[in-house]
Amino acid sequence: MNLLGFACASAALHRLPLFLVQSMLAFSVGVTAMISALMGFRLRAPGWGALVVGATGLVLLGVSAEPSPAQALPSQWRWILVATAIPVAAIALYARRHNRVWATVALAFGSGVAYSVVGISARTLHLPDAAWQLVLEPAAWSIVLHGCTAAVLFAMALQKGGPTGVSAIMFTTNTALSSFVGLVYLGDHVRDGYVTAAVAGFVLAIAGAIAVAHYSANTRQKELTAAPAGMRA
Repeated sequence: MNLLGFACASAALHRLPLFLVQSMLAFSVGVTAMISALMGFRLRAPGWGALVVGATGLVLLGVSAEPSPAQALPSQWRWILVATAIPVAAIALYARRHNRVWATVALAFGSGVAYSVVGISARTLHLPDAAWQLVLEPAAWSIVLHGCTAAVLFAMALQKGGPTGVSAIMFTTNTALSSFVGLVYLGDHVRDGYVTAAVAGFVLAIAGAIAVAHYSANTRQKELTAAPAGMRA
């Protein structure tokens, strides 16, 4: 399912701007919350309100985004994207030895940076005629390296800090950084007259994703606390 989701996201990034696709990926936490509610985990009223807020943001982003292919990056910049995995991985090596708050923030931030590079690489990925030629494409290597790095850093951050704070830093960094790069360097566009709607949609989508993560985590923690010891185990 993860591979299928990534394939769908990559296909979307070939047609839609980063600020829309990355915001939708960030709000996948809302889909998780809805599925959990159907499975019996209660989501309180503020959580459902956060879902509505995030969904409203996605609608605003959807109507304001201008579909278009991304501008091609020069070859040297595609290799620079690959090389950014090195400083991001260095964050993990340094922060894993510390249990201070800044270590959790650094890991969550590094995860967000790595996920944003995955999105940028997928947006600029050139699909060759022959599938084997993908091994020669720097963007493909960047996707693999940063995808693995992001997952590891995110897991390490969750081991050191709470899911709400970690998710908030990761979602915000990932979406804001990749959206900025898309708008400034890759030719992503907002429809004429829809700039205000795009800004409002971006803020609502990210705020909704963070709020859903917060209320879902709190609800789950309360249920585990209230459960008998045997069920908690």
